[in-house]
Amino acid sequence: MDDESRRKGPWRRNLTVLWFCTFVAGVAFSEIMPFLSLYVGTMGNFSRSQVTIYSGLVYGATALVTAIASPLWGKLADKKGRKVMLLRSSLGMAFVFAMMGFVHNVWLLILLRAIQGIFAGYIPNAQALVAAQTPMAKSGAALGTLTTGYTSGMLLGPVIGGALAQLFSIRLTFIITAILLVITFLMSWGLVTEQFVPVKLEGNQKQNYNLRALPNARLIFILMLSTMIIQLGNNSIAPIISLYVKELMHHQGSVTVVAGIIAALPGISNIIMAPKLGRYGDAHGSGKVLLFGYLFAIVMYFPQGLILNVWVLGFLRLMVGVSDAALFPEIQTLLTKNSPVNMTSYIFSWNQSFQSLGNMFGSLLGGFIAGIFDYNAVFITTALLLLVNFILLWRFAPEVRLKKA
Repeated sequence: MDDESRRKGPWRRNLTVLWFCTFVAGVAFSEIMPFLSLYVGTMGNFSRSQVTIYSGLVYGATALVTAIASPLWGKLADKKGRKVMLLRSSLGMAFVFAMMGFVHNVWLLILLRAIQGIFAGYIPNAQALVAAQTPMAKSGAALGTLTTGYTSGMLLGPVIGGALAQLFSIRLTFIITAILLVITFLMSWGLVTEQFVPVKLEGNQKQNYNLRALPNARLIFILMLSTMIIQLGNNSIAPIISLYVKELMHHQGSVTVVAGIIAALPGISNIIMAPKLGRYGDAHGSGKVLLFGYLFAIVMYFPQGLILNVWVLGFLRLMVGVSDAALFPEIQTLLTKNSPVNMTSYIFSWNQSFQSLGNMFGSLLGGFIAGIFDYNAVFITTALLLLVNFILLWRFAPEVRLKKA
């Protein structure tokens, strides 16, 4: 679609519908996260170190399979359309999440989390569909707005999940998650409109899916690598956040509820800041917003490993949402502006692969660092990784800082 066709197309309606779909998906994905480590602990008489290591494996299993499968699904999406990928992902994960509510063995849970990776891809395909049909001048704001749908769900999901686990059971929460994903499937099926026309190549010419052949190959690779490092840092926190909260609360009180609130806090500032930073990036350059996000994240992560109060942790987690609002949407915007339109899903799927690798390595890193040292070391390690990533961007992607990218 050229820019004129995008302006006349249903991009506003799709953005509205997919905002709500990603909101529901965000609730579904995030409501189990605060107590997944606690769920692991119910499946055996494990030591503290074993729980953290098994938790890392549970979080990382999905990421490993997603990293392998995503480019294959992305290539298919560019040929057949993104809507069919939304349907595949939502319905498949609904089945897997339902099954998770019935397992009693940690290795079966790890297996189901791996199978979940086969059906992953709802969010990046929603992003690719919006990116492919939105006018370029509004892509940053549109992707920033779409991000608020997912992060709004991520905000409410842990609170809902923590409350459900406290009032009913962890197992029931998995069943509710499956129901939410079925709702997402039905909404995507009935309400999303895709004007998809495959690119026709002349003669026997075939689409070149070699990323190294792209005009901005180095920039695209560095952006994907940055996605991996950011997600590695973020997800290194996931396996230990509820355990860290439990330690800060001295093993007293409603740990699942407080852990859910702490996990949800970054979503508040993300919702507020993502559209504003997206519009600022459209007007003044996405690169500037991206670099700001790194510096702010580094400053916010370091003290999280030094505090002794759960409420101070909550404030710092709230501030992390500001950096998240600057990092992921702006990377997606830069990928959109520097990728061929007929490879949008493929590029976004590769970006999801790198994000999934970050999920996997982050989960393993967080679990093992917490097991060997302590929970606070995970936050300090994350800050150092983001500092390395900032230096990498500054040194090897000068177009991000030297021009309006």
